[in-house]
Amino acid sequence: MGYLNNQVVTIDAILTKKGRELLAAGDGGFNITQYALSDDEIDYTLYNPTHPSGAAYYGEAIENMPLLEAFPDETQIMKYKLATLPRGTARLPILNTPPSIVLQQLATQAITPTTLNYVTTTEPSGYTFTVSDARLFSSFQGTGIETTNANALNAATTSTTNGTNVSQTVIGTTLTLAATGVNTLFGTQTSLYATLTIIGRDSGARVQVPITINQAASSTN
Repeated sequence: MGYLNNQVVTIDAILTKKGRELLAAGDGGFNITQYALSDDEIDYTLYNPTHPSGAAYYGEAIENMPLLEAFPDETQIMKYKLATLPRGTARLPILNTPPSIVLQQLATQAITPTTLNYVTTTEPSGYTFTVSDARLFSSFQGTGIETTNANALNAATTSTTNGTNVSQTVIGTTLTLAATGVNTLFGTQTSLYATLTIIGRDSGARVQVPITINQAASSTN
């Protein structure tokens, strides 16, 4: 990771690990159809309306902040996407979800987020659910949204227990998780950990929910 020269306009485009995974699959799943903008690196508290040099310098500290190069970890970039909200909006939308999820092996749980401070509590386009390690789940399914994009993502979910951790994404208004029953994933540990990232597809609101899966005394290998 490095810094970009903030005195020039630079387009630094790379594929994330998820993008590389889709491209390597070679099954047509890699298809860029949309883009988003974010302001992850901006500290708005640096805006200084009392700057002694006048209004032209209120944002000087922000404009001189260093810019990071693009990096491939999709869980650590684009966290704060820019969104268009109705005029007069006084509060940013936030997602109402469980603060954490704890599952025993083979247990299931359904998560249905709601959006607060928004025009509707359930977003018309649904939510994007991304789990950081798909190996830890025997099932990871989104339901409630019937669009071509959502159906394609939901149909592509597969259960894997091999290799390194691979993220998986589905779209819906409800997510249903089923914890793995494979003991060998635990090794010498009694618990496994993952992160669930939920993003409102209309509001842009985002939340990360930690997931813990505890090994059961009796489960299938």
